[in-house]
Amino acid sequence: MSKLPPLTYCMTIGLDAMSLWISSFHTNNPSMLSRGELDVTGCRRVLDILDRFNIKSTFLVPGHTALAYPNLTKEIRDRGHEFAWHGWMHEDARDFTKQQQRLIIERGLEALDLVVGVRPRGYVSPAWNMSTDTIDLIDEFGFEFDGSRMATDHLPVYIRKGDSWTKDAPFQFGELTDIVGIPVAWIMDDVPMFEFAWGEIPGLKSPAHAEEMWCGELDYAAENCPGGVFNLTVHPQSIARGARIRVLERLLQKASEMDNVTFMKQSEYVDLWRAENPREEWRKNNPELAGDGSIRVLPSMA
Repeated sequence: MSKLPPLTYCMTIGLDAMSLWISSFHTNNPSMLSRGELDVTGCRRVLDILDRFNIKSTFLVPGHTALAYPNLTKEIRDRGHEFAWHGWMHEDARDFTKQQQRLIIERGLEALDLVVGVRPRGYVSPAWNMSTDTIDLIDEFGFEFDGSRMATDHLPVYIRKGDSWTKDAPFQFGELTDIVGIPVAWIMDDVPMFEFAWGEIPGLKSPAHAEEMWCGELDYAAENCPGGVFNLTVHPQSIARGARIRVLERLLQKASEMDNVTFMKQSEYVDLWRAENPREEWRKNNPELAGDGSIRVLPSMA
């Protein structure tokens, strides 16, 4: 009998604090930077809501945030939530060499170990950006899953390393790894809809816009993606404001009343999914996603 729920809801919380504005938005503006401080108040609001629904979640805490707010980071741990690696300072991996990325991973891990004594099992790339070296490094550091995959909507994959591409040749699929990829999407993230940054993201959507979209995704996943995952990513500095947090409350209430939805941390879901989807069996059932069967050379280009 399957131990995998019909649909799993993973509540993923990005606690980027000031690192988001320093690294991703390159600001030296103290006012803009202070937006990250809302994570302190906002995180506790979110934690209280999760407690109310008895939900344990996966928190994405860059090392920079853990050092800035060690007591808050410890509170997250003590309230039963897990951590996934999410950068030293929310870096875009494409801006760094492989060795520099390696150092960033090490610093992020060191900070979490120092503050909460945790070595995360999962990796989630900041802003879901990667370089061509990143998956090699995820494998090298022994992360068991990567929560940055966009190849599917609500079904995990085993991810490949070593894919290569040019503009004048067929796509070259790399080697299938044992790393489980958890699906994400920008429509399943609060920042693009709600946050505003001059010349970068327009944001400022109505909370009703997010509620309609997220409820629609939840209903579709529950009806059409057996064994899948509804992985919603929110950030306390964004979602915890007034009308927005009411949307989160209503969404969690809706999901909690659905007979076929179970809340889990990412690592819990990955363990169950992997047990029921051995890599080679999954490969046989999903050859295109595994990278099998492609035509690697066009005869006229040989």
